[in-house]
Amino acid sequence: MTRVACAQLAPRLGDLAENRARTLAAIHAARLRDAEVLVLPELASSGYVFADEAEARSVAVPARGPLLADWVRAAGELTVVAGFCELGDDGALYNSAAVLDGEGVRAVYRKTHLWDRERLVFTPGELPPPVVRTKAGSLGVLICYDLEFPELPRTLALRGAELIVAPVNWPLVPRPHGERPPEVVQAMAAARTNRVFVAICDRTGTERGQRWTAGTSIIDESGWVVAESTADTLVVADLDLSRARDKAISERNDVLADRRPELYD
Repeated sequence: MTRVACAQLAPRLGDLAENRARTLAAIHAARLRDAEVLVLPELASSGYVFADEAEARSVAVPARGPLLADWVRAAGELTVVAGFCELGDDGALYNSAAVLDGEGVRAVYRKTHLWDRERLVFTPGELPPPVVRTKAGSLGVLICYDLEFPELPRTLALRGAELIVAPVNWPLVPRPHGERPPEVVQAMAAARTNRVFVAICDRTGTERGQRWTAGTSIIDESGWVVAESTADTLVVADLDLSRARDKAISERNDVLADRRPELYD
C-alpha cells in the first residue's frame, strides 16, 4: 500500500515567508503520518489572484532557488508535489508544479492550459506533463484546468502513470444541492476511464473576494472518492497502486487495449 496525503491549506497572497512556513508544516505533518506522497495546492508558494504580472513577478521563485531547496531538505523519504509561481531561466513566469524528495527536484511541470486571467500573467508550458518514477510509484502530474482535457489523463495512463497528482485552485461555482463539485466529477471520470488513482489537492479560504471550492479528493482506480475534506486539513488514504496496472474492466474488455484511435480524429 502507498500512503497518499493532500494538504488542503490557504496560501496567503504575496506572503512568501508565511507560505513557506505553511508548506513546510504540511510536509512535516505528512511525514508524521508516514505518508509516502504529499500533494500541495496550486501556487502554494504565492497565492493565486494576482492583480497583474508585476505582482506575480514580485513573488516568483526559480526552480533552483532556496524555496524548493527548503522543500527538498524537509521531504526526506517523502515525495512532494507542490505548486509554485516559477520564474523561468528565460525570464517568463510559469504556473508550475515541482516533484521532489530528499534527494532533489525530480521534475518541474509547467501548466499547459491556462485558466481565465492566468493568461495575463503566465506563459503556458510547452512540454507534455511528466510521468515520474518515484519510490512510491509512477506519478503523472497535471495542474487544475489541465484535468478538463481528457487527452492529458489518457496520455499519462498510456505512459504508465499509476497515480495522477494535481495541485489545484478551484474557484467555487454553483451546483445543485447534494452534488459534488463538477471538477471532482471530472477527476472521478478521469480515474474511472483510465483505471488510475487520482489525488487532487485544492485550497481553502477567500482571496480578493474569490471563494475556493476546498474540493480536495483522493480517488481510486474505479472512480470512487476514498478520502476528501472541505477544511484546512491533511487528507490521507492508503492506495494499492498496483491495481492501476490492470486495465481490464470485464473478462473481455480493457480500457486501453480496446481503444480505436484511428477513428477518433
